[in-house]
Amino acid sequence: MSLPDREGPDGVDRAPAPVPDGPTRTKGPVTLRRGQVPPSTTDQRLLDTRGPSDWVHTDPWRVLRIQAEFVEGFGALASLGPSVSIFGSARTSETSEEYDTARRLAAALASHGYGVITGGGPGIMEAANRGAFEAGGVSVGLGIELPFEQGMNDWVDLGVNFRYFFARKTMFVKYAQAFVVFPGGFGTFDELFESLTLVQTGKVTSFPVVLMGTSYWGGLIDWLRSTVLAGGKISAKDLDLVTVTDDVDEAVRIIDAARRQHSDAPPPPEWYPPVEV
Repeated sequence: MSLPDREGPDGVDRAPAPVPDGPTRTKGPVTLRRGQVPPSTTDQRLLDTRGPSDWVHTDPWRVLRIQAEFVEGFGALASLGPSVSIFGSARTSETSEEYDTARRLAAALASHGYGVITGGGPGIMEAANRGAFEAGGVSVGLGIELPFEQGMNDWVDLGVNFRYFFARKTMFVKYAQAFVVFPGGFGTFDELFESLTLVQTGKVTSFPVVLMGTSYWGGLIDWLRSTVLAGGKISAKDLDLVTVTDDVDEAVRIIDAARRQHSDAPPPPEWYPPVEV
């Protein structure tokens, strides 16, 4: 079989160059490929204390990079308006019922005036971003540098990439009025229990946490009740901090009710600096 003519009218070869293969890594605003990809992540280098003591000299400079991530995140999200953070597995298939439910829930939230915030990746995150986008809402993705590149899904309107998990987690909570948690793995559990801790300790108020999927989360709730509560590790009222449902409309009603309650709450007392005499 003969190859097609690849030359243009000026005799120059117009054949497309082959696309180079290799890994890709996002580090904040920087994209690295192939030989430029470092063997470890920024978080890993910060938290791994093994090795020489040069961390004493480098950590103070890391503070400036951490500060920059907070400034960038605050600047990008400050005008976002009422929003809901949605979590769940990146491994969820597009053909699954969970994907469809996340898509419908995000669309419903968008129709009620909420922005939708996810981790920006595939699976449940993609479904939620897609639902918000299709309903005309604001679709936000907060990405993270990982050893394996996920990349921002195509349904994100506003994306921010982070190096540090703790900076990213702050954005999930600061700019959301509620958390909705779909079935997921360790990362999803981390976000769930961190949010429950913040509500339990009063760090955030009028902040509903909704678990979507009774068959997936039912065993966890049973264990919390029969083992953790029975052992005195939590109080009975702590179990009321979370709602488990399969109903998209119920989840939206819970979030709307908390939003109304929060808007009716009296403002915090003003703080005045001490008067110098």
